[in-house]
Amino acid sequence: MKRKGEWFEWSISNDWTEIPLQEIFKSKLHAPKSLVHEWRMNKQVKVNGEDPNWVKPLQKNDRLSIQLFEEEDYGVIPSYKEIDILYEDDHLIIVNKPAWMNTHPNNEGETDTLANALAFYYQMNGLHIKTRHIHRLDQNTSGAIIFAKHRLAHAILDNELQKRNIKRTYEAVVHGRFKSKKGTIDAPIGRDKYHSIKRRVSKTGQKAITHYEVLHYSKEQNCSIVRLSLDTGRTHQIRVHLSSIGHPIIGDTLYGGQTEHIKRQALHAKHVNLQHPITKQPIEVTAPFPKDIQRVVNLIKK
Repeated sequence: MKRKGEWFEWSISNDWTEIPLQEIFKSKLHAPKSLVHEWRMNKQVKVNGEDPNWVKPLQKNDRLSIQLFEEEDYGVIPSYKEIDILYEDDHLIIVNKPAWMNTHPNNEGETDTLANALAFYYQMNGLHIKTRHIHRLDQNTSGAIIFAKHRLAHAILDNELQKRNIKRTYEAVVHGRFKSKKGTIDAPIGRDKYHSIKRRVSKTGQKAITHYEVLHYSKEQNCSIVRLSLDTGRTHQIRVHLSSIGHPIIGDTLYGGQTEHIKRQALHAKHVNLQHPITKQPIEVTAPFPKDIQRVVNLIKK
């Protein structure tokens, strides 16, 4: 498989032979019906350089080409800010988001988000790509965020996220000592009736499951470094769950954390593991701690 300008080409291998083209899109590429229909109407699919027969089985070494890399509007206003790129190819890019920055604009004309910075990066590199985030992080949470570079990658990655096949691991510094080294917090989360932003554990809330593992405990600071993974993706899930068991994240004043060592929640999306949407190869990315969390981690570990 290789890129040729706006087109991407697959050479049909044994496991794709004798399968009708329309079935290839469904069972092998996992492309949405609406997108395939658009490609079909616009003649953006070729087999061996010609308009294809969609019900004819493909043969070994046939060349399937799709016009994946169309020029698009960025969707946001490009705005300069340095970005920390953890992984990039023609299909996706993974960026280490700093704290104090939204993932994308929430209001018209907003220009100080990660999406704006990524659009500027695209612009400076001669790319005309819509900024498509696959997931988000709270404004004051740092770490790895995945963006898709075209609509097929976006559809595949979004589906993988919904199926929980994209594994995101967080690390946090929290108050107190845990009773057990590993555990699971299974408690539904809903809105706080007295606070428009805050969430809380609620019997009528949505199901939420967080797994934790204690990596280090400092008796002197009475703080723990914990690794966390989620089975669900509720707003403020990690922050609410840790606070609910008496271990709020340090710096997280909304949920009971103290700001002695850091001025925002010491929560970082440290690792991302996924299958590449096109090549199907595994991708493992680690986002280094920003300076403020690294300083706290060093203090806890000394």
